[in-house]
Amino acid sequence: MNALDIVALGEKILNGHRITYLEALNLAKISTTDIPLLAAYAHKIREHSVGNNVDMCGIISARSGMCSEDCKFCSQSVYYKTDAPSYPLLDTKAIIEAAKQAERHGAKRTSIVTSGKGMDSDPEFPKIITAIQAIHTETNLKVCANLGTITPDQAKQLAAAGVKRYAHNIETSRRFYPEICTTHPFEERLATIQAAKDAGLELCTGGIIGLGETWEDRIDMAFTLRALGVHSVPLNILNPIKGTALENTAPPVPLDSIKTFALFRFILPHAVIRPAGGREINLRDMQGALMLAGANGLIIGNYLTFTGRDTPADFKMVQDAGLVPS
Repeated sequence: MNALDIVALGEKILNGHRITYLEALNLAKISTTDIPLLAAYAHKIREHSVGNNVDMCGIISARSGMCSEDCKFCSQSVYYKTDAPSYPLLDTKAIIEAAKQAERHGAKRTSIVTSGKGMDSDPEFPKIITAIQAIHTETNLKVCANLGTITPDQAKQLAAAGVKRYAHNIETSRRFYPEICTTHPFEERLATIQAAKDAGLELCTGGIIGLGETWEDRIDMAFTLRALGVHSVPLNILNPIKGTALENTAPPVPLDSIKTFALFRFILPHAVIRPAGGREINLRDMQGALMLAGANGLIIGNYLTFTGRDTPADFKMVQDAGLVPS
C-alpha cells in the first residue's frame, strides 16, 4: 500500500467506511516513510469521529503483587522474582486519598486496580465496593475498576456502586495469547468482558504490544476489540522488567508504536485510544507524536509497578497538540 492508497482509505473512513480486515493488513505493510501520513489521517479520523477531548485517567494500585497467574510480561506474578512492590488491599482511607490526589493532579477519572486473577471468590470484594462508594461521596471523579475476572453478579454490584467502566485487557490476539499466559484461557477473559457489558458497564479493554507478536496479531486484537464494542482501548508498550520471562525482549521502536496507534484509530474510529504503560520508556521524546496519531486518552501519573511521567507535562503535551484534557 502506497501513499495514495493511505489517502484513499483514510478519506473512505472519514466518509463512513468501516475498514476491512484485509485493508487493515495491507495498511500494516506501509513503508516507514509513510508512517507520518498514516498518523496524519488517524489524527483526522479521531477529530472527525470523537472530537478533540483527551480522557485523562489516573490509576490506583489498591493491591499489588503475589499474583497466581503466569503472564510473561508481569512483574507481579509469583512465577518471577522481581523488585515489584507487594502489599495487601489498601484500606478505604488510603484508597480515597489516592483518588483525591489523582483529582488534584487533574484527572477526571480513576480506576481501582488489584493484583491477582480476579474477584470470583475474593473475600475482599465487599471492601472494594465500599471504597468505590466512598470515592463517589468524597470526589467528583468517575470511577472505573480493574479487578481481574468477575462474575455476572459482581459486575452488577459494581454497576450499582457507580462504576462506569470495567477494565480487563485481552492482552493480544487469541492466536498468540497462549504464548503469553497459560494459567487461564483467552475465553475466560472474554467471559468477564461479557459479564461487564451485560451489567451495563462500558468496556476499557486493550492489551500490550511488543510481546513478540506479529502485525497480524495486532490487527487481530484490534478487530476483536471492535467486535466486543469497547469504549476505551488502553495500549501498553512492553517494558521488559528484569526478572520476568520477557526481560530480554526488545520493545518496539518509536515509529513502530506510532504506526500501531494509527492503525488502531483506522479500525476503531469512535473509541478512546489510550497510551498507557511503557510510553515514556519506549517513545522517549516522541511521546507527543501519539497525540497526533489518533490517540485521545492517557493514563496519567504512576503505573502499577513503575513510575510514569510528571502529570503537568502530560497535560502540556496534550495542549501542545491542540487537544483538550478532559
